Amino acid sequence: MTHYKIHGTFLTPDLALKAMIYTNVIMFIISLIYSGKNMILTLNPFYAFTPSLDVLSFLGASGRLPIVKFDAWWSLITANWLHGGLLHILFNMMALKTLAPLVMKEFGLFRMFSIYTLAGIAGFLLSYIGNVYLTIGASSGLCGLIGAALFFGKSRGGQWGQLVYKQTSGWVVTLALIGFLMPNINNWGHAGGLFAGIFLGWILGYNEKRKETAFDRSFAIFFVVITVWLLAKSVIQGFSLIYS
Repeated sequence: MTHYKIHGTFLTPDLALKAMIYTNVIMFIISLIYSGKNMILTLNPFYAFTPSLDVLSFLGASGRLPIVKFDAWWSLITANWLHGGLLHILFNMMALKTLAPLVMKEFGLFRMFSIYTLAGIAGFLLSYIGNVYLTIGASSGLCGLIGAALFFGKSRGGQWGQLVYKQTSGWVVTLALIGFLMPNINNWGHAGGLFAGIFLGWILGYNEKRKETAFDRSFAIFFVVITVWLLAKSVIQGFSLIYS
């Protein structure tokens, strides 16, 4: 396992994955707390523990509404860390736990995070262009990881490359089926994230093509800082408005 020493501490792929999952879970819990009695409680698994749309918009949901009405272009980053229900976050975190280690293994920890972030931005930008009213979820970033893994498998070839390509191709087919069969699926976000991931896999390269550099690390750390700042800002402002 690769260890990265940053400011005297060791960052491992396992620690990075846990940090991403915990951030998503914490933001989901905060959205429920801020929603209060406006949270949707139902036995329907598709809508159980659904935060208020107003709260999600304030915390950083993206789409046509927040960008046109509030000029919230920063939501292209924050929407990647918000979820609209218990089933939504469970499925996405299970997918992240499967995808992130694979992409980290082949692209490195820092390139994985950059792909996740940039693919999320691309997915939500395409959602805005496609007139999606309001959208959230890690799916765009996850589709970016699928796209990067798809590119890796096709580009590398060999037994391992073919195995990865076959597996990720199956995920793409599954995504397409889910998009057509289930309600409230943002196919614009999925498509934008997937194609961005393929492009980023090609542009950034994987470990067998080139090792991660100081630029890759700096690029990812920049996105980490921006993401943490934007999420923290919305949480603090929301707390002040609700509880002051």
